Amino acid sequence: MTLQELKPKIKSIISQENLSVDERLLKICETLETNISYYNWVGFYFKNGDKDELKLGPYVGEPTDHTIIPFGKGICGQVAISNQNFVVPDVSAQDNYIACSITVKAEIVIPIFVNNDNIGQIDIDSNTADPFTEADERFLEFVCKEVATILKS
Repeated sequence: MTLQELKPKIKSIISQENLSVDERLLKICETLETNISYYNWVGFYFKNGDKDELKLGPYVGEPTDHTIIPFGKGICGQVAISNQNFVVPDVSAQDNYIACSITVKAEIVIPIFVNNDNIGQIDIDSNTADPFTEADERFLEFVCKEVATILKS
């Protein structure tokens, strides 16, 4: 399934108001991981209250010890500060990388904004070297915008 073909699926999941926010986020993770061969770990991290750290939300893939990530640490922590997309074609070339699994070769992290505040991010690990394209970035920005609509409170 192409990234474009996944957009209506994402919108459909977002609109399922009978499900909790976490249940919808988990369904998004499952949909992405199942339909995109090089998305091997898909999860959400969110700002942990007033603390300068991220807390792991719904995800699919190998279990991770990284349930709390301080701002500035690793790729996710850097995105929490920079408010910018971060595409890492080769994680072994990153000095400030937190290894979750030896199989991970690449990572992409896209921030989620609610009312112009960076409140979280989607984090995707790939066991394939350099798989992420600009199309992935644009698609994941779309996913994050959709997710933001159910996080406004």
